[in-house]
Amino acid sequence: MKFAKRMDMFTEGIFSKLANLKEEKIKEGMHVVDLSVGTPNIPPAKHIIDALTKQAKDINSYLYPLNDKEDLKEAVSKWYKNRYGVDLDPDTEVQSLLGSQEGLAHISFSVVDPGDVVLVPDPCYPVFADGPKLAGAELYYMPQREENGYVINLDDIPEDIRQKAKLMIVSYPNNPTTAMAPDSFYKDLIDFAQKYDIIVLHDNAYSDLVFDGKECGSFLRFEGAKDVGVEFNSLSKTYGLAGARVGFCVGNKDVVSNLSKLKSNMDYGMFLPVQKAAVAAITGDQSCVEVTRKAYEKRRNILCDGLSGIGWDIKRCSSTMFVWAKIPKKYTSSEKFCFYLLDRTGVLVTPGSAFGPSGEGYVRMALVQDEEEIIKAIESIDKSNILK
Repeated sequence: MKFAKRMDMFTEGIFSKLANLKEEKIKEGMHVVDLSVGTPNIPPAKHIIDALTKQAKDINSYLYPLNDKEDLKEAVSKWYKNRYGVDLDPDTEVQSLLGSQEGLAHISFSVVDPGDVVLVPDPCYPVFADGPKLAGAELYYMPQREENGYVINLDDIPEDIRQKAKLMIVSYPNNPTTAMAPDSFYKDLIDFAQKYDIIVLHDNAYSDLVFDGKECGSFLRFEGAKDVGVEFNSLSKTYGLAGARVGFCVGNKDVVSNLSKLKSNMDYGMFLPVQKAAVAAITGDQSCVEVTRKAYEKRRNILCDGLSGIGWDIKRCSSTMFVWAKIPKKYTSSEKFCFYLLDRTGVLVTPGSAFGPSGEGYVRMALVQDEEEIIKAIESIDKSNILK
């Protein structure tokens, strides 16, 4: 059998590798605290589940949806107006995604041709790079350096790359670095994109998971943003709908239209009960969002303060459901450290190298376990003496 050459670009995904290692340790009788994959364990609020289950009992729900229903598009438009102060035309500026991952994997097919340059953050969520690679794009990595608060410095992008670039992917609050970008960055980004005719995709999955009284809005609230790009948003983390796969592409009508055209040839739309759950989430009682945010903030405090207390100096992250930390000084490889950490302590985290070249020397920890499990992880690391 002969397979597509594009698959030569990919090896076994790091999360699959970590999952296999986890299963091995469990079979050996080890208690594993899994902080690797960002799989939320906070369930949806009751009114969201009720909306889904009620629609699931309607036999007509099992027909092909084909398109987003009007009430879903209207709900997204109202959500963006109420939450972000952004006006969206529900008919031309809203397209659902079967989760942001699906949209990120496919949108490049509607934007770039083989050989086009796509600008991606480094480090970045893997599909930011994998999607463009599947479409045959050439990648240019934009470093997110600690000394710059992990915010991309647009001035560092060479002039020849600027001239060739067709698409730029950015995301703040950022996965994996947890950084937030100042308003000045977005204003510079829009000017940059307008000057070089680059389409911007801003991923905004964590705008409601910000801590210490801070607030976060939308890229689209800035003047000129809709002229140059779109924003992806997700209900996975904020509303606990990760398994239901609900995301949205909103903004520039031409980008949205092209993505909609592509999706019409790839899938038959979002399951109707999931559409109803999405409507209930973004139009219903929003107190569940604050409950979720507080839960992640408390977990962050326990993990960061606890690890710092036993000798692993880790700063509290300002946002997201992750912690981005330098590996202890005596270790040189983030992947080897993660494997060693699992072997000695039963704590599973993700090596920073999985997120791009600049991720080496770091690990990402997901705040996806209850407080008791996080405390067990800290105690196990302390007893192992691997920080000594």
